Amino acid sequence: MPTLSRTTLALSLALITGLTALTPVTSPARPAANAPAQDAPLAVQPYHPGDDALFAVSSTLITGRHDAILVDAQFAATDAAQLVQRIRDSGKRLTTIYISHGDPDYYFGLATLQDAFPDARILATPSTVAHINATQAAKLAFWGPQMGAGKPSRIVVPEPLDGDTLTLEGQPIKIIGLTGPSPDRTVLWIPALRTLLGGIPIVAGEHVWMADTQSAQSHAHWLQTLATIKALNPTRVIPGHYAADAALDISAVDFTANYIRAFDEETARRKDANALIAAMKKRYPTLAGESSLELSAKVAKGEMQWP
Repeated sequence: MPTLSRTTLALSLALITGLTALTPVTSPARPAANAPAQDAPLAVQPYHPGDDALFAVSSTLITGRHDAILVDAQFAATDAAQLVQRIRDSGKRLTTIYISHGDPDYYFGLATLQDAFPDARILATPSTVAHINATQAAKLAFWGPQMGAGKPSRIVVPEPLDGDTLTLEGQPIKIIGLTGPSPDRTVLWIPALRTLLGGIPIVAGEHVWMADTQSAQSHAHWLQTLATIKALNPTRVIPGHYAADAALDISAVDFTANYIRAFDEETARRKDANALIAAMKKRYPTLAGESSLELSAKVAKGEMQWP
């Protein structure tokens, strides 16, 4: 989950952020040795929410010469509309929308995107589809009244993906995590760019949302996923959630893994949420997103239920 503002946390546990495009990243002149011969150059354009969006989730447009794939759909319809305009401005034909996780900040914007690009396929792993089907009604009931004009006109559920690869103009985009312990928390690997789209498992520059993973086993699985990612040795990493000034590289993987371990260590040592919060702030005094830490600490110490 993304960062929560203090005000919204008190009222609704919502998260506040906004949408800004970052500079496109293009294919390197010399792809990795294990990458296939390129049929077309690829580029990635990450989008990061700014101050006007509810959820700080990133979306990424992967483009070839003529076509494009979008990864994740934003939360509010208003933010998805900005994303629609970015896609149109690219001049590319959107063939596919891939949803990397089943939390609403990843897919609530789908109706807006589907209306704009009705021919684009909308895909997710079977586990993510199951997650969405199991939780969408409750999520919409909780968030809908708070979203105003950003409320989705309808919930769009992706089709289950068959296999572990998306293809854009001859280039493979591999889905990592399908055979691991958490197949609803996937990341995408673009060999031609040596770029990793990190989805929900990777965070940079802000306190990591720990409230959704409440067991030691879930944290071990998370660390296993991060180890798999690091073994790919990506040159670029686009986290699912990140501070605007964060480095988009493998340091995000190390940061997330170290944060999980630190959170577990301090949770075991501290008597209550306040003590846990203080300990994590001491370890990470400059991180954004303190409200995410505050809620996660309360959940970890049994002082509140989530969701």
